[in-house]
Amino acid sequence: MVSILYVGTFPPRACGIATFTKDLTDTMDEKFRPLLKSEVLAINDNEACYNYNDKVKFQLDETDIDAYIQLAREINNSNAIKIINIQHEFGIFGGENGSHILHFLDTIEKPVVITLHTVEANPDEHKKGLVQSIASCCSAVVVMAKEGVRILQEDYEIKNAKIFFIPHGVPSVPFNSNSKYLKEKIGLKDRRIISTFGLLNRDKGVEYVLKALPSVVEKFPDIVYIIIGETHPIVRKKEGESYRNELEEMVKELGLEKHVIFYNKYLASNEVIEYLRATDAYIAPVLNEKQIVSGTLSYAMGCGKAIIATPTIYAKEVLSQKRGILVEFKNPDSIAKALIGVLSDGQLKETLEKNAYEYGSRMVWSNVASSYLKIFNEVANLTPQYPPIKLDYLTLLTDDAGIMQHAKYSIAARKEGYTTDDNARALIVTTKHYELFRPKISLKLISKFLSFLYFAQREDGKFHNFMSYHKKFLDEEGSEDSFGRALESCGYVISSEIQENIKAAAKYIFDNASKWVTHLNSPRAKAFAIIGLCHYFKKYKHEDIIDKIEILADSLVESYKTNASQDWRWFEPYLTYSNSSLPESLFLAYSITKNESYLKIAQESLDFLSEVVIVDGKLMPIGNKGWYNKDGKRAFYDQQPIDAGAMVQTYLVAYEITKEDRYYENAILAFEWFLGKNSLNQWAYDKITGGCFDGITPHGINLNQGAESTLAYLLARLCLEEVIFFK
Repeated sequence: MVSILYVGTFPPRACGIATFTKDLTDTMDEKFRPLLKSEVLAINDNEACYNYNDKVKFQLDETDIDAYIQLAREINNSNAIKIINIQHEFGIFGGENGSHILHFLDTIEKPVVITLHTVEANPDEHKKGLVQSIASCCSAVVVMAKEGVRILQEDYEIKNAKIFFIPHGVPSVPFNSNSKYLKEKIGLKDRRIISTFGLLNRDKGVEYVLKALPSVVEKFPDIVYIIIGETHPIVRKKEGESYRNELEEMVKELGLEKHVIFYNKYLASNEVIEYLRATDAYIAPVLNEKQIVSGTLSYAMGCGKAIIATPTIYAKEVLSQKRGILVEFKNPDSIAKALIGVLSDGQLKETLEKNAYEYGSRMVWSNVASSYLKIFNEVANLTPQYPPIKLDYLTLLTDDAGIMQHAKYSIAARKEGYTTDDNARALIVTTKHYELFRPKISLKLISKFLSFLYFAQREDGKFHNFMSYHKKFLDEEGSEDSFGRALESCGYVISSEIQENIKAAAKYIFDNASKWVTHLNSPRAKAFAIIGLCHYFKKYKHEDIIDKIEILADSLVESYKTNASQDWRWFEPYLTYSNSSLPESLFLAYSITKNESYLKIAQESLDFLSEVVIVDGKLMPIGNKGWYNKDGKRAFYDQQPIDAGAMVQTYLVAYEITKEDRYYENAILAFEWFLGKNSLNQWAYDKITGGCFDGITPHGINLNQGAESTLAYLLARLCLEEVIFFK
């Protein structure tokens, strides 16, 4: 476990950076909890000290130069903290333009990623020199607008390789253009709502909206303008509430008392979202043309609101392409015209909302956290260093028909032909690879493997399994397990982010086969089918799919009740191959149906299996030379890669659903079986070919590299990659 240290202001000091830091770290913790944790260094007002929550590990007086240096030295001595992310605003650090931060940066020895919340074009010499000095001390500089990249390159002469664009984060909020019930919830039933939120200061330009309101009220007597947020603490310190008082006086002079509401308090993120979702039109009338990021505007986009804003740098960038309407600075008539236009034209309002929401969906915190994590990992190697993912050997085993099942050493054994089993697994591997990396080779391979399944499917919807090299099927009907594998792979493709025409082909195969799922007898075939059905349901939420999931899951539950005892918590009176797929299917069935009995048995059976196959801190899959009968002794050899890979997948599914760290830790342990943490202390993965050896015997590694083994490794590796970068 390593720590990322975030530097910025933090609640109860009300500031946009507080929201940014809290939401980003909370997201990072939730998605990547087993590997990383986040801590916060809070920058305080002069001599102030706050009663923060447990997230804040350090506090720093913004004016105390010695404290910057001393704290940097303390962090240098921390073994846990591996990287620092500074949320930078000029006004939160001491010295001219916040220059005291340089004392910290000059002393710190850990890699620093700095997020610039303000990037001024055409800076004066002092600010230009300060930003250049800050950048020279940092491993990466993040800006939240694409224009910020250009400004840093041209106006500050900072090298492009050090600059990264990551959008301002927003919460994930469901789209809802009908805000009637939300209005009722906040006590504004039957009112048209426009709103502005954020810390109040003179740069907000609220007075120009107030001046625009009389003509809007004339057209829409039910309108109400909500001004959400307390006065900025720095403004309040300098001038008290004079700006708010002026606005309140203006409301009285304009006779708008029934049409304007001030919420003079700091709102938590969830409260802000509630008001935004009830809003008909959001307005950002700020006066600073150079504003290069706006958290408030970003949140409004994330909520899918019709937005009206003055043409700041940030607004021009994010509201282009009909995502919002730009109005003139300090021009009440321009604002009134835009408001009346949006509120009068339902089609225009809906278009703006949908376009804003589509753009805002790219900015949700999980995506932002993923982008930050990639940078953190690049500069500090936070994530485990596994072999790079390559499909070279998989490609060598594949010809125009599909993937060949066996190999002599690392040469394809053509005379052994092909199986539906392996081509189904290969389809999942290449689809997952395409989702992560988008290479053309994956797309080409996907077509081959899906085409094999289409060719192998009989007219009645069932599948052949074995096919000779000369493309002659060697069986009348394939095994139930191969049927389940085919269903699983097609279901995965259907739920993936691949092109719709490929998904349509997978759906055709799936639909043609799915009528047979309730006739399955093999527990593993049932498990594979459940997994495929659960993937299918993510895309097509048909009730009959849930029915099939429940029939199969209930059948596994009955098998468990029949065979399980206090000392044998399993579905059968023996353990053989791909054992973990059984609890994995029940975890997924629970995720769809919320049937608690599925979750209970999934955890009980997986925990039992873990007790059996994790020996002395290493994974030791059940050997296929004898398996493990309930009243007998387990076989330790030959250990198969398919079982190690299945354990990785199942543990990651269990972690995703339960959020229990032990499952993630076991997934790492299981994957390391491929990398030498096994009973022979030898690598099962071949770093030269990119293939995987066929198993561990009492006498050493089986040096053949067949399709099943290589696909087991690749699928486990890709599943870990998904979690590491939580795509």
